[in-house]
Amino acid sequence: MAVLERMLIYIIQGLGYGFAAAVQPGPFQTYIISQALNHGWRRAIPAAFAPLVSDGPIIALVVLALSQVPDWLHRFLYVASGLFILYLARGAFIGWRDFDRTQVARGQSSGAGLLKATLMNALSPGPYIYWSLVTGPVLLAGWREASANGAGFLAGFYLAMIGSLAGIVTLFATARHLGPKVNQALLGVSAIALACFGVYQLGLGLAIWGG
Repeated sequence: MAVLERMLIYIIQGLGYGFAAAVQPGPFQTYIISQALNHGWRRAIPAAFAPLVSDGPIIALVVLALSQVPDWLHRFLYVASGLFILYLARGAFIGWRDFDRTQVARGQSSGAGLLKATLMNALSPGPYIYWSLVTGPVLLAGWREASANGAGFLAGFYLAMIGSLAGIVTLFATARHLGPKVNQALLGVSAIALACFGVYQLGLGLAIWGG
């Protein structure tokens, strides 16, 4: 019974951390919101699974060497992430500028949305820092106790994270039906938010590099 209780504790921790990671405002969340507004939930929902694709190497890195991300990689990730987010902001702006109020947005394929979301998550410093300083130590502690505890933590984390991201996509895709003016306005807000995140990330990277 004690073994099952310990595993349940790690599953609950994973659920909590996964939910917190999904609802924390950031460029990745803003991107999937813009996709939901621009393309609807069917095309946007695959982007919610991007962490499953991009986090594997990150987690492996953390488990092998649980420490701060090297300074040079930290600087590079901030700059690369900022540039890529600005590229996505440009796409959201074009969607707002060329918004067609008489037709349902067609846009990119589901696969393209997943690829862009995966690249964004892989280039962002957030997952590296989060897994190094927050969830990595918990995962490592659970794995050292029993592999089932580590697996339970990961299962709980991604169940909560993917489920919450899918809920965000569904919520904002539903907002598309409030009317074309609301949809276009929200899309414009998401473009501005992405641009702000991109400039902020780029600024941090250049500041760290200059220091």
